Amino acid sequence: MSLAAYIQSRLFDSENPAPRRRGKRPVKDHQALAQVLGKLGQSRLSANLNQLARSANSGSLPVTPDTEAALLAAVAEIREIRLLLMEALNLEVEP
Repeated sequence: MSLAAYIQSRLFDSENPAPRRRGKRPVKDHQALAQVLGKLGQSRLSANLNQLARSANSGSLPVTPDTEAALLAAVAEIREIRLLLMEALNLEVEP
């Protein structure tokens, strides 16, 4: 609808409802997006990464098998969340 037609319809036809707007990037899969949000809520990812960053900045982060396992677990969680987000937003998923 052109701007002039829109203005005329709004001014002279008060019973005509305003046209609906579309989102710029609609979500394709609401269930997948809900899974991502659920994973983020259950995850202690941000707290764990914050603790690791503090330890690394202070120089008190020893490289032990436990530290390595925690980092690998965080990477796996981030990868899973990333893939779910890409699916939900209908983006191409890389292997």
